[in-house]
Amino acid sequence: MWTATSRDGTRIAYWRSGRGRPLLLVHGAIADHTTTWRQVLPSLDRRFSVHAMDRRGRGGSGNAAPYALAREAEDVAAVVDSIGGPVDVLGHSYGGLCALEAALLTPNVRRLILYEGVSRRGSDNYRPGFIDRLDAMMAAGDVEGMLVTMLRELVEMPAGEIDLLRSEREAWARRLGNAATVPRELRADEGYRFVPERFKDMRCPTLFLVGGDSPARERDNAEAIAAALPDARVALLPGQQHLAMYTAPEAFVAEIVRFLEG
Repeated sequence: MWTATSRDGTRIAYWRSGRGRPLLLVHGAIADHTTTWRQVLPSLDRRFSVHAMDRRGRGGSGNAAPYALAREAEDVAAVVDSIGGPVDVLGHSYGGLCALEAALLTPNVRRLILYEGVSRRGSDNYRPGFIDRLDAMMAAGDVEGMLVTMLRELVEMPAGEIDLLRSEREAWARRLGNAATVPRELRADEGYRFVPERFKDMRCPTLFLVGGDSPARERDNAEAIAAALPDARVALLPGQQHLAMYTAPEAFVAEIVRFLEG
């Protein structure tokens, strides 16, 4: 385990494997470095020096109050800078939003890959009272019900993909352990608004990955934001939704390699 110190003093843990040009993996909500990437890590290790981080509040990383998306972006930037030299960054879901914001904080992001989860206006995705309902479920001790509700109603993940996550018992147990971080991240996401002017000088080439069968909003957001960035494009993963690293690992890795080595 390696660590980087973020701007607010929080220690952020990451794990290194493989050989080659550095690639930082930033997981999404309810995950940690052991869960999201387990199916694709062996393939990535053959081509890249992979650095898989735990975002704050879980695994080997520290935590601090008050919480803010800006702190998460600083965490990603701190890990990038600690790796040294140009670093490619792959962010999934909310981790993609953290990675996009981090690209404004360091010149060391070489190329950026964002797999769903970045919205032009986060509030468009939330029904009134939805996060409060999740909070109430947590307070009542229904942690698993809260996670399933979030995946089903917010992510619009099909039942088969939810069952796939739950079938990996050890990984699902870790997700349950990370559940306390969910409401704060959703509130930060709900309050997010993409402002094109902030990114007008961002020069790192950016790839937006979207599942071909994902909710239409994912493609709409990706295309709109890509059009606003200086150097960005969108690639679809046919027949996939939010978990292509599980359901189509070879196709997922192929898109990563094509963009980073192209």
